[in-house]
Amino acid sequence: MAAPLSSDKKVPQFAAARLKPISAPDGECGCPGDCQTPQDSAPQPPLGERYSWQVAGMDCAACARKVENAVNQLSGVNRVQVLFATEKLLVDASRDIRQEVESAVSAIGYRLRTTDAPRIPDDTPAWKENLPLIALIVLMAISWGLDQFNNPAGNLAFIATTLVGLWPIARQALRLIRSGNWFAIETLMSVAAVGALFIGATAEAAMVLLLFLIGERLEAWAANRARRGVSALMALKPEVAMRIRDGQRESVALAELRPGDTIEVAAGGRLPADGTLLSEQASFDESALTGESLPVERRQGDKVPAGATSVDRLVTLAVISEPGDSAIDRILRLIEEADERRAPIERFIDRFSRIYTPVIMVIALLIAIIPPLLFAQPWEPWVYKGLTLLLIGCPCALVISTPAAITSGLAAASRRGALIKGGIALERLGQVRQVAFDKTGTLTLGQPQVTDIVSDGSINAQALLTLAAGVEQGSTHPLAEAIIREAQQRGITPPQTYDQRTLVGTGIEATIDGATILICAPARAPQGVVDQRWQAQIEQLESRGQTVILVLRNAALLGAIALRDTLRPDARQAVQALHQAGVRSVILTGDNPRAAAAIASELGMDYRASLLPADKVREVDTLNARAPLAMVGDGINDAPAMKAATIGIAMGSGTDVALETADAALTHNRLTGLAEIILLARATHSNIRQNIAVALGLKGIFLVTTLLGMTGLWMAVLADSGATALVTANALRLLRRK
Repeated sequence: MAAPLSSDKKVPQFAAARLKPISAPDGECGCPGDCQTPQDSAPQPPLGERYSWQVAGMDCAACARKVENAVNQLSGVNRVQVLFATEKLLVDASRDIRQEVESAVSAIGYRLRTTDAPRIPDDTPAWKENLPLIALIVLMAISWGLDQFNNPAGNLAFIATTLVGLWPIARQALRLIRSGNWFAIETLMSVAAVGALFIGATAEAAMVLLLFLIGERLEAWAANRARRGVSALMALKPEVAMRIRDGQRESVALAELRPGDTIEVAAGGRLPADGTLLSEQASFDESALTGESLPVERRQGDKVPAGATSVDRLVTLAVISEPGDSAIDRILRLIEEADERRAPIERFIDRFSRIYTPVIMVIALLIAIIPPLLFAQPWEPWVYKGLTLLLIGCPCALVISTPAAITSGLAAASRRGALIKGGIALERLGQVRQVAFDKTGTLTLGQPQVTDIVSDGSINAQALLTLAAGVEQGSTHPLAEAIIREAQQRGITPPQTYDQRTLVGTGIEATIDGATILICAPARAPQGVVDQRWQAQIEQLESRGQTVILVLRNAALLGAIALRDTLRPDARQAVQALHQAGVRSVILTGDNPRAAAAIASELGMDYRASLLPADKVREVDTLNARAPLAMVGDGINDAPAMKAATIGIAMGSGTDVALETADAALTHNRLTGLAEIILLARATHSNIRQNIAVALGLKGIFLVTTLLGMTGLWMAVLADSGATALVTANALRLLRRK
């Protein structure tokens, strides 16, 4: 829809943010405009120098296209994109083009500011924002009243009302035409209103503009609702931070913070950057980022994300994130990338509308002139029908039908603690009929616990654990950490060790009290050490899903320690929810078959065990060939399988590689969110089909009734605005979906 009617006033210009140039790879498209290359991969790198701005005044996705078209007309522009969700304009150019971009965007009625400039809250009163609409309603009422008593005076009043309403719309249409937007909705409305005046339909000309402005306000309201989640996320970062340097407190901008800086956050204040807690302990409200409603207890040394709120006390933290790379910044980047990855159906509708609008204008012109010229029909009724068809053919409802639903779907997913990287990922998610899970860190917490300690009788369990803890000191392996943790809980002090070394592919050994202590897996024990009795004991432990390690002293078996990872509390519920949604589940793990079988049996799932990363990819390819598959993982070794699947989903606690590779992420690590977002994706695409049916169905009905002379201009606008309102309201239902 149009930019705000007051946007013609002088607006201060800002220099754009200038980002680091990256050369385009060989073969990369450098064409401006709508390139036909697929957009379902990662966002394309910049072509030349990249500049960015924030755009104010955009009401809908169509506004974003107008800004893109205006900038595309400039020479030297390689690529331009408006990310509607975060209101950001990105321009790749072969030269410094900032002044020209700012002038071009300002010329079509939108306002630019630098991406690092502080946000100025919009405190414009509602009555002032809606003043053009209110004025037109008052003038319409006066015109209608005059028409009841004096028809000529009423006609003059309707003409004056039409001219008042037409002035800002026609001016915006001329701006857009000069910038290369020949077939904008403002142009269609201007032509229809002027044509109606020429044939004497003065009341209908005024009504056309009134209904258009009402539709514009409805669309602006819907767009603001859809962007509210992103705006709330951006508002989580305070404008300044309190930094402590040499014992002195100083208020600094976020851009000045660097890793290692010490900051102070008051009770009720938000963290300006990711940090490590220096205070002994504190409670933080992280619900805005994770969706968890209860405050989280953090201790000294724990990491706390930017945007979290200190609940009850003044805290000090050490900054660990670079400027622009905090938890909030990373989430916003994912949202921007989601804007770039538009669904195939959305790209099709966008291309279709670019052809559809000029074709409709040509058809409307032919209907207006052919019957009078070739068949001696009267001019007035056929010109009227042509103008009506022009308004019926307006593609607003059709264009917004897909992005409105996808934006609402993505926003609804984020409320459930899931980030989905764009329309293409949302579409694929709705197709999923199978889910493959990594085991450790995904279905389980990734924190093994000691469950059994079995000795050969020559040493008790406490002494066996003491030796194992001594050898494992300093190791970062999860099993080693579990053994040390168990020893600490039992009050055991690990003995002094010498000559500690890791034996690649075997285990770890060290010298304690002059004896060589080796810790290894049963399959890596020296030949002949494990007799039949021990083999039976080991198999019994592994059959319960436990991982077994052996403790040997001078090559003699002293005993075994069994460990088991803990299932996530919601794992069983998540698998049941997927089953109810018609989605089957399977475990793909590198763990031993017995441990995998025990977990799979407990959850009622299939499994594939002892898989290397390459084996996981092969299994994913096989499963994917049967039905669309989602791969859920958290580690670096899961990244190739996630990339090979129809869609990869990362746990929010996973590695950066897994999160970057994935098409979606469960930011709060709640597995039950899987079924929720799959059902939400299906509902979103059902919503898109409904919206397209409404948009095209209403146009088809009114096309027939117009040619039959049953509907007029104001009904045509009502049909268009009504269809836009209907598809928008239908899309917003996704935000209220439980």
